[in-house]
Amino acid sequence: MSGALLDLRDVSVGYNGVPVLEHASFTIERGEFVALLGPNGAGKTTLLRGILRLVPLLAGRIDYGFDHAVHPPGYVPQRDTLDPIFPLSAFEVVLMGTYAKLPPLRPVGKKLRNLAAQCLDHVGLASARDRPFWSLSGGQKQRVLIARALAAEPQVLLLDEPTAGVDRDAETAITDLIARLHREQRLTVVLVTHHPGRIRSVVQSVVWVDDGEAIKQGIDALPAARDTVA
Repeated sequence: MSGALLDLRDVSVGYNGVPVLEHASFTIERGEFVALLGPNGAGKTTLLRGILRLVPLLAGRIDYGFDHAVHPPGYVPQRDTLDPIFPLSAFEVVLMGTYAKLPPLRPVGKKLRNLAAQCLDHVGLASARDRPFWSLSGGQKQRVLIARALAAEPQVLLLDEPTAGVDRDAETAITDLIARLHREQRLTVVLVTHHPGRIRSVVQSVVWVDDGEAIKQGIDALPAARDTVA
């Protein structure tokens, strides 16, 4: 696959045997920043979950240019709500990102605990290490979830509308953080968003998801004036 990190070949994905998307064929190169765009309900999250192997493919195949056991994909959902009755700290949530790299029943050692602390520091929240996750602001929670994804030491970071429900300042901080991670760590980024205009300067290509199809296009396909995709 030369420089390809993800290669989708005639992929169909959906639920209970009913496809949401069909015949998706495109490649994501190593180090590329890709935006998944399309209207609500078009299947962007379903496609993302298919790439993550959280939803089984109905047809086709995905070739991965990395070892899932060594470098599990980093995944950031729209939001992750933890009940206050389970008062996990920000650090403990980030530490969850290391679990995929551990054999069954193996305790988390000092090396991985140090890695989790570094990831929390990398997103600017070292001072919030011991704060309960549920007590953080929406923007802080999303940065903790990004740190959790980084703790898996991924080669690809997949984010599902990471700025949904946060204020404009938090959105800017999260967007700047993702751009910095892409630039400094050369992470491959696949980002679902409804605000393509705000990431236009860093996106390198676009996958349009609509009407049962997912088609990859160059950044020139993204209108400069379009800030929101309904």
